[in-house]
This record gives sequence, structure tokens and C-alpha cells, in this order.
Amino acid sequence: MALAVDRAMKWRERLVRATMLVGGLFLFALALVLGLRSGLGAYSWMVFHDGISRHTPLTVGQASIVVSLVTVGAGWALGVSPGFGTVANLVLIGIFTDFLLWIGMIPQARDTFEGVIEVAASVVLLGIASGMYIAADFGAGPRDSLMLALARRTRWSIGWIRWSMESAVTVIGILLGGSFGIGTIMVALTVGPAVRLGFALFGLDGRGRRRKEICDVRR
Repeated sequence: MALAVDRAMKWRERLVRATMLVGGLFLFALALVLGLRSGLGAYSWMVFHDGISRHTPLTVGQASIVVSLVTVGAGWALGVSPGFGTVANLVLIGIFTDFLLWIGMIPQARDTFEGVIEVAASVVLLGIASGMYIAADFGAGPRDSLMLALARRTRWSIGWIRWSMESAVTVIGILLGGSFGIGTIMVALTVGPAVRLGFALFGLDGRGRRRKEICDVRR
């Protein structure tokens, strides 16, 4: 009986974590679409994906999936194996992005004020979504896998590698005609604090690890 209860609790925990993962990835895609529809410039990787979509038959979401496949492959070749969360991130963000654009859930900003509101909402959602899907603990995302692999091979700091990767894809995206503007810079300057807030909301420390709770029970 106890074994059956234990198994049921484990399945329930996995279901909750899977729900958090999918929910977090949906919110992440929603944040990306908000930036794209703001008219002020999208998040760095979205600038790249949008640029690719302008020169190929791929949609923005499909470009995201292709780029994620390449980064996962590169990370795997450098020694970081993909996990369930990596694959889910790779597939679902692209699918959710195309779905949200297809149904027209987020209106195109009509002026700068609406654009700023959508960029601000994008930043907040990026933070919450990051905390949610990382707290689900199913593994790193495609770009995070490559970032970790490069950090291990080069011994450079993760912060420097992350900045280098995002700067490179932004520049390439701009050259391809992707959605770049003041909104891209706003996100770059504020997404760090937003992610830290998202981590705090889901009980994670600054490195994305669960905080150990110490309970002092007085009798």
C-alpha cells in the first residue's frame, strides 16, 4: 500500500513538473511574440530567427527550431547531452510562437506607447517563464546547453559567453533584416533582473538551483 502511494506521489510530482515545463515554454513564446509585435525590436535570438524567416521559406517558429537543432548538436558534440527539457524547449517554443502569430493573439502595436507596453510585458514574461521551466528541472534549453559546453571547453565565464552568443546572433539578425530596435536594447538591459525575479518566484537561487529550506520547528 505504501509503495503504491509513493508511486502515485511520484507520478503526481512528474505531472506537476511537466505542466510547469510546458507552461513556462508557452509563456516564453508569448514573451517573444510580444517583442516581435511591439514594432520596437525583438529579443536578440528572435531578431536572428526573424531575419532567417525573411530569406527562407521558414516561419519564425520553424527558424527557431532549426537554430535550436544546430545549437543542441553543437553542444552535444562538445560534450553536453540533451535532456527531455532540451528537446521540449527546442520543439515547443517554435510551435507555440507560430501558433500565437497565426491566431493573432498579440496585436501589432499602433504607436510607441503601445510598443513600450508590449516590450515591458515581454521582459516580465521572459523572467517568469525562465523561472518556471527551469524550476521544472528537466534540463537546460538548447542555447543554455551550448553555453555550458563552450564554458567548459574554453574556461571563459558563462556571462561572457552568453553575452558573446547573443551579441553575435543579434548582429547577424540585423544584417538579415530582422526586427531590431530600441526594444531589443531595452530587453537586453532588463532581462537579467527579470530572470532573477522569476527565479525567486519559483524558489531558485541566482544559478537556477533550488534553495534549501531550513525549518526551525519549535515544540
